[in-house]
Amino acid sequence: MFLDTYGTEFKIDYNNVDALNRYPSDIMAEYNQSMEEGLDVKKYKPLFEAISEMENGEFKKRLSDVVFDMVMSAPMRTDYEYIEPLKLEEIKAHRKPHNFVAVKPDADTLRKKLLGAWMGRACGCLLGKPIECIRSDELIPLLKETGNYPMHRYILSTDITDDVCSHYKFGLRNKCYADTVDGMPVDDDTNYVVLAQKIIEDYGRDFKSEDVATAWMKYQSVYSYYTAERIAYVNFINCIQPPASAMYKNVCREWIGAQIRGDYFGYINPGKPEDAAEMAFRDASVSHVKNGVYGEMFVSAMIACAAVTDNIDDIILGGLAQIPGTSRLFEAVMKIFNGFKKGVTLDECFDIIHSDFDEYTDHGWCHTISNAMIVTAALLYGKGDFGKSICIAVGMAFDTDCNGATVGSVIGMRNSIDGIDEYWRKPINGKIHTSIFGVESVGIEKAVDKTLEHI
Repeated sequence: MFLDTYGTEFKIDYNNVDALNRYPSDIMAEYNQSMEEGLDVKKYKPLFEAISEMENGEFKKRLSDVVFDMVMSAPMRTDYEYIEPLKLEEIKAHRKPHNFVAVKPDADTLRKKLLGAWMGRACGCLLGKPIECIRSDELIPLLKETGNYPMHRYILSTDITDDVCSHYKFGLRNKCYADTVDGMPVDDDTNYVVLAQKIIEDYGRDFKSEDVATAWMKYQSVYSYYTAERIAYVNFINCIQPPASAMYKNVCREWIGAQIRGDYFGYINPGKPEDAAEMAFRDASVSHVKNGVYGEMFVSAMIACAAVTDNIDDIILGGLAQIPGTSRLFEAVMKIFNGFKKGVTLDECFDIIHSDFDEYTDHGWCHTISNAMIVTAALLYGKGDFGKSICIAVGMAFDTDCNGATVGSVIGMRNSIDGIDEYWRKPINGKIHTSIFGVESVGIEKAVDKTLEHI
């Protein structure tokens, strides 16, 4: 309890504080994150656990501040096997190049590819949006009960009867189903593509990370951002600029948020994966570190590759060529890639991912690496078929709308708009709704026109 200068009593609502700065309430995510990064903090696990059990309040906040200071000064474990640099030049020094035959598209083909990429992202996102945050123990029974397993179509409002809803804890009512929407509904996964276009429009291709921070605050409220992005946004308001904004009390610093933001940098760099990845690095560094950053670089570079090759292997390996070959993300993606080449079935691949990452924890469910593994699997096992690829991405659970959107974007670029059946395109109706101030809705055709100007 405090007194202001007029003698009025007021108190801090720590539950609300934690909604914007989740460090105290997610202290165990910090422990897991720190261990995965190779920090020598294992001996402090009982302290992390004790703070985690405390009620939200001033003392929990103070102790979590101490833990943050400990983490920031913790040495690396001597047995840590990965090299995961933060600086772009060091990232480049640890890459493993991949060369492939690139075919530059003519103007008409490029436009169709960009239409496919924009549309594909929206379709994949819409497919996963109604079931975002569901876990596989309910997703698979739901798909089976509604005649959609293995997943092969949109989930419809007509699937969601009172009887069906009664079987699941996950809330299925009042969602954005494909037969109830007119255009892609507002979603952070599609907001970011439009926002990236605004960033290029305002600051040019040589934009800085500080420009990204400014654009975020200029064009959307804090509640349009989630996890690492919301933490970074609060840091911006508190005058903590990039790259510190990505690290200060950010337990989500390697989560999926950046991986869903990089598509546009791939769109405007067809056949130039290194340029796409460099832009992605500048964007990602406002909110993420290490594999969180690499995830955005990987996706951006894959999309740039998909503009000039149909070969799925080259798209994936071309994307990986822009991130450190000494990183956890590189190793995990190659695990899926090599397994596919050795004959691992899709069901076996599903089991591998779910054994490596626990979808029932926020950290496992929302991590860059777990979801990048799903994206890779969908690209490989989908074999270039748009519908099959996005359905695999969504049907494997974890972050359904993010993974559906990313796979849709990559395959949409590869296949062009002609490779996306009308069934998938119809609910989008050629437009994307956003929460971006002064934008509201974007026509995909006009967005592609602007994309071509930025190439």
